[in-house]
Amino acid sequence: MTYNAQLLDGMVIFVEVVNSGSFTQAAQNSGHSTSYISKEIHKLESRLGLRLMHRTTRSLSLTPEGEAYYRQCSLIINQAEEAESALSGQQLEPKGDLRISCPTSFGLSQMPCIIAKFLDRYPLVNLDVDLNNRKVDMITEGYDILVRGAHQLDDSSLISRKVYSSHAVTVASPAYLEKYGTPVHPNELINHQTISYSYVKQPNIWQFVDEEQKPFQVPVESRLLTNNSELELILCAAGNGITRMPKFNLGDEIESGKLVQLFEEYDRHKIDIYLIYPSRKHLSSKVRCFIDFVSEALNKDG
Repeated sequence: MTYNAQLLDGMVIFVEVVNSGSFTQAAQNSGHSTSYISKEIHKLESRLGLRLMHRTTRSLSLTPEGEAYYRQCSLIINQAEEAESALSGQQLEPKGDLRISCPTSFGLSQMPCIIAKFLDRYPLVNLDVDLNNRKVDMITEGYDILVRGAHQLDDSSLISRKVYSSHAVTVASPAYLEKYGTPVHPNELINHQTISYSYVKQPNIWQFVDEEQKPFQVPVESRLLTNNSELELILCAAGNGITRMPKFNLGDEIESGKLVQLFEEYDRHKIDIYLIYPSRKHLSSKVRCFIDFVSEALNKDG
């Protein structure tokens, strides 16, 4: 690593400006003059070779580069605070902003109660929960934790912790089955309309296990591909086709008769939920507490 004596210059002031919302308030909080704050931000932008903020006499907003830099700077400052507290023998209470990416369906079905209890227990932690089904770049986009479901995670330098297990279910509406007939084996799906989830590796290849618990694959011709499991469920219930999804996406649709589960003896394809984070070392207290809290809550419920 090349020695750079200026590497951290302006970082703390930049974060304070963003947190306080103005140069004037940042000056008051830090004990400096407004002109000093302005000069430090200008020096920082000149050194980085990019604009971090759009500022007028009335407003201040971050550029996309500024947002990314702010997230990384906040993380570095929080870790520095925790390091000092650890050296002084203090127990640092979790605090600060925590950015989380979570699949929409799992976030809506399993996380609301857990999040509410976490916020109640840790009043100094603010959560930014992004419900999405796309593949995200954790480091570039500045997430602290990813919640992801998979049969098997890809190899990665990131750390993962399994916190919940479920399995896939294949379902159809009574109206669809009455119109098109009820398949008794997954191989019959080739003759049926199917609705598939586009964000899996092979959306037109569905995974099952046979009577001996050996996996096998069934090709399907998807009438609809979508990246949204809620849309899958709505269209399936409306009789537009057979779909396959994690059990945790369903409420009481099967029990109420709104949907019919197919291939129960073949449909034990495992789906695990993982919490993914950058490193086991130097975890901030807010990240560690969230991981432990969610893991305990999901295991208790499961």
